[in-house]
Amino acid sequence: MSAPTVLNAISKWAVPVFVGISLAQASLYDVRGGSRAVIFDRLGGVKDKVVNEGTHFLVPWLQKAIVYDVRTKPRNISTTTGSKDLQMVSLTLRVLHRPEVQALPKIYQNLGLDYDERVLPSIGNEVLKAIVAQFDAAELITQREAVSQRIQEDLRRRAAEFNIALEDVSITHMTFGREFTRAVEQKQIAQQDAERARFIVEKAEQERQANVIRAEGEAESAEIISKAVAKAGDGLIQIRRIEASRDIAQTLANNPNVHKEEIEEKTIPQNRSTVYPIATTDAIDRQSISSMVDNAISSMIDNPMIDRQCHLKHD
Repeated sequence: MSAPTVLNAISKWAVPVFVGISLAQASLYDVRGGSRAVIFDRLGGVKDKVVNEGTHFLVPWLQKAIVYDVRTKPRNISTTTGSKDLQMVSLTLRVLHRPEVQALPKIYQNLGLDYDERVLPSIGNEVLKAIVAQFDAAELITQREAVSQRIQEDLRRRAAEFNIALEDVSITHMTFGREFTRAVEQKQIAQQDAERARFIVEKAEQERQANVIRAEGEAESAEIISKAVAKAGDGLIQIRRIEASRDIAQTLANNPNVHKEEIEEKTIPQNRSTVYPIATTDAIDRQSISSMVDNAISSMIDNPMIDRQCHLKHD
């Protein structure tokens, strides 16, 4: 074939082929995963059939495919309203919603593609204000779960009237006016002060009881000692002094840092006429001190006066 013949054939078939390809592309449409489509026909209006996922055919120009996302989507609804006791409350709801698949043709006819924008804010505010007005501000805090349940039930019922399914409804934010917040803070401070005052009172009462018990014990101890002294004379007191002096001497003997600064005489009183000196040296001999104390105690025990007083005590 000559070149002019080829060019004539191409020009003859180019336009029909181009028109055919354009019509084929216009007659095909895709419905992606998580979506559904409704068909608008210029002659018959919106078709009742819902088109599922996949590739489908339509009549170009006469028909048009409207694709809806039917997956669950979140939306926040916020409002400020008054409680039963006239306190201002700001609430925010999180709503998970999706359209009813079988009702998509009706949703398109009545609401369009932005159905959620048209419906959810209005019915959300309506339900929130109606429910919050039935509770006091304090009840909104203490009965939050019950309030959330009431809001969820009423909001689902209202959304169903518009063929919208609500998967979940929850209160995510709740704040009160400044006056109520200040009143709550003052109440908490007053409760803390009351608890602190109660603790102080209880502590003072416990200390008083402890002092009474301690005083009773000291009085009883003093009474027993007085009876012992009246019965045995001052022999018991002398023995207590000997024991205390021995403990002091033992402590000094066990201390390696004791050096002579001056000669001190520490006496162990036995009676009014006898004293026993204990002298420190440059480096106190612990054994000599202990021996000295033991000798003093032994000589005092051998004293007939002490021996007689101790017998009187035992009697």
